[in-house]
Amino acid sequence: MRRFWRFLAIGAGLIGIALVIAFLALRTPDTDPEAMRAKYAPAPSQFVDLGGGLTLHLRDTGPRDAPVLVLLHGSNASLHTWEPWAERLQGVYRVIRFDFPGHGLTGPSPIHAYGPRAYADVLERLRLKLKLGKFVLAGNSMGGSVAWHYALWHPERVRALILVDASGQPEPKGATPPFAFRVGRTPGLRDIAAEITPRSLIADSLPGAFYDHRLATPAMIDRYWELLRYPGNRAATLERFATAPDPATPARLHALAMPVLILWGANDALIPASSAAWFARHIPDAKAIVYPKTGHIPMEERADQSAADVAAFLRERLGLPASTTPGRSAR
Repeated sequence: MRRFWRFLAIGAGLIGIALVIAFLALRTPDTDPEAMRAKYAPAPSQFVDLGGGLTLHLRDTGPRDAPVLVLLHGSNASLHTWEPWAERLQGVYRVIRFDFPGHGLTGPSPIHAYGPRAYADVLERLRLKLKLGKFVLAGNSMGGSVAWHYALWHPERVRALILVDASGQPEPKGATPPFAFRVGRTPGLRDIAAEITPRSLIADSLPGAFYDHRLATPAMIDRYWELLRYPGNRAATLERFATAPDPATPARLHALAMPVLILWGANDALIPASSAAWFARHIPDAKAIVYPKTGHIPMEERADQSAADVAAFLRERLGLPASTTPGRSAR
């Protein structure tokens, strides 16, 4: 019997050693902050200190006296997702986009707060820092959720609201929760995921955000992978995934009094196009446009058309400039 327990202890020790070796072999280290800033923050990028240890990676382009358009990116994305719209609209709009805490080059939140309220507060602090008055607010996916939350809490600041494949509908039929969300809510797996995030994880999942999977280029996959590994972002992502959702309700959406444009990809595999109709049904002054053969990120996959639709909507509803500048294809 003693021999049995001895062999069992030796076996357990060998398994433990093998697991440690496997962990060290598979572990993907953080990226170098200076290298990431050099690669992904050329002009016109800037870093804005909001106080309290939070510095945002920001781009603010277009005429200073032009109408202001603020763009909020989605989960695990960065301000780069909005460059197609910025190229097309910054000739007549002041276009502001930034990396949320826990994303891109901003890094983690000093107070570990990643829900819609916390992100809406970051937006309000930025508005005060930049001394903005009223502005048009747009958001994609998670950023769409932050946008409608902000519009509810600060309606006097939002001239018009643009929801692009926005999250918010409680458990829409046909939605596929990303694998990463399930990992983030599973103790143990969450800790492992904070250290082991191979490039293949991004290469396998990012193409699904597009109808045309070829738009997820190797350079784009590298950017998502490298910025996810920016110091603190992986742990922040897992904290955010573990945060309880704050979904929309018909009563909350009915309180949105500003004009609302809803843009959606008909082939969105993450948040189905039926959510566009759901939002439009419950928002009093809403217009919905659904793009065929388009996935979760229409501002990249249908950059010309979606930017033109935004400009036309703002001209029609607010009398704002409608011209756009031809840009490059999705990136």
